[in-house]
Amino acid sequence: MNAPLYNAEILRLAASIPYHERLTAPMATAERRSPICGSRVTVDVDMGADGRVAAVGLLVRACALGQASSSLLASSIVGRTPAELAAARDAITAWLARTGDAPDWPGMDVFAPALDYTARHPSIRLAFEAAAEAAETAANSASGHAEVSVTAPASASAGTDV
Repeated sequence: MNAPLYNAEILRLAASIPYHERLTAPMATAERRSPICGSRVTVDVDMGADGRVAAVGLLVRACALGQASSSLLASSIVGRTPAELAAARDAITAWLARTGDAPDWPGMDVFAPALDYTARHPSIRLAFEAAAEAAETAANSASGHAEVSVTAPASASAGTDV
């Protein structure tokens, strides 16, 4: 690919993450970490009575790609169902692996230059993986608070890097 991996749009997104503070008492929390690069994204969610995300909070300690992905997630997560978030997560995973079409999530095309850099894919997926897990946990939780923490398997992070 000819486009630079860390382009101006990636850097703009990384510097402007919406909902960049944790929720005080979320219905569910999920954290994803990449053991390869150390990136970490924590997503808190509250679900509305309609089963859609009503509030979100993020703690993002990641590279520019992870920050940019978190920014895109946060920009469009409110109003989404757990099923929509799981579908977005799965579509992003398939697209990055070149086994699916570009995901139907606003702005994801900014990551097209990263398709050839498989070691960067886990950072791009972290926010969506955590959000899908938190939303599903919140939807299934009757107790009002649940927390999940997962480290991405090293085999999922293997690949070439620049």
